[in-house]
Amino acid sequence: MSIQPVTSVEAFRSLVEEIQSQEGYRQPVAFGIARVDRGQKNADKVLQANYAVVNWKENYGSAAIFIRALQEARVAVDFSGSEFVATLSDEFVANAMAAFAPYVAEAVGDAHRNVQVIKVLSEMGDIGKDYRICFLFEDAAPKSVEAVYLKLYALSLGKAPLRGVNLEGAFGVLTNVAWVGNKPYELEYLREHEIEMKLKGTFPNIDSVDKFPRYLQHVIPADNTRILDSSKVRMGAQLAPGTTVMPGASYINFNAGTLGPVMVEGRISSSAVVGSGSDVGGGASILGVLSGTDGNPISIGENTLLGANSVTGIPLGDGCIVDAGIAVLAGTKIRIDEDQLAKIREANPEVELEDKTVFKGAELQGLNGIHYRIDSLSGEMIARRSTREVKLNEELH
Repeated sequence: MSIQPVTSVEAFRSLVEEIQSQEGYRQPVAFGIARVDRGQKNADKVLQANYAVVNWKENYGSAAIFIRALQEARVAVDFSGSEFVATLSDEFVANAMAAFAPYVAEAVGDAHRNVQVIKVLSEMGDIGKDYRICFLFEDAAPKSVEAVYLKLYALSLGKAPLRGVNLEGAFGVLTNVAWVGNKPYELEYLREHEIEMKLKGTFPNIDSVDKFPRYLQHVIPADNTRILDSSKVRMGAQLAPGTTVMPGASYINFNAGTLGPVMVEGRISSSAVVGSGSDVGGGASILGVLSGTDGNPISIGENTLLGANSVTGIPLGDGCIVDAGIAVLAGTKIRIDEDQLAKIREANPEVELEDKTVFKGAELQGLNGIHYRIDSLSGEMIARRSTREVKLNEELH
């Protein structure tokens, strides 16, 4: 069987309604078609998935058409699990093209991007086994490489919020590979062919060995975003427009990133989020949930400065400053003089602070307008009401 060419928009909508009304049908949370890189030694192993278009809680009509195109191509779509992945065929492409017929002519630019995917596949002819479709019916722990990449794309493209996607077990799903540009190589394959490749001069120039690719291998950033070294941002990071990532000690891990223009010269660990207008100074480190925060995700507020080589293990509010070279952790003892405590209370009227002079870092987490520094005479960590405005150079962002 096959889908007959749809002749009008109304007929298309009727077809979608018919598909969605079938028994057991489920709307996907996310879906997309990816070109996959398979193992050089084990062709059944998927090493990477490149999505041209990612759908996250949107475009349910296209999802319905893709499901029917699979069914007419004799692929039984299983709605019972959290995800479903299938290899595409030329028959699937022909079915989808027939269903999308009313939109094919106008599918250019930003219009009907899922239709554009099918148009390109139809022009390629025999697509072999290099193209897979993935549906996520719920945001559960991913089971396939395609599902992991679909979620990483959703984060990096800003379609899903940071910390808003279930990536539990992702490391166990992905394979550790050698990255040569955007091409992954099985390490076992390289070992097996090492002698031959080196003697023939075909041994690749390996950029990195990791389970995750680099952000710039998959994502086109905003026009005013700068990444000066591609190795500094991992796929799955989320960079708001205006973010600048300098070379050197900077790094942004997956499921971490920025919410506005931010200067990044330090490390933003997984699950850490930095607010607009903030500056992560050279070598500064925002701890992740696996590096000393007791599982407490770190958020940095707006217009906050982390001095060079500082360490932050608690959430910070807006307008804070952490001086260079100091560590503010949950258990750090911090002295606040009476007059400064009064000013900090004024900046945080919704928070009740005890009448005392020594606080733990955890008691100050998330508060606005605090300047953390070291008393150069006593060596004590102290906190004061910040009097300095942190402002980024607009020409750089």
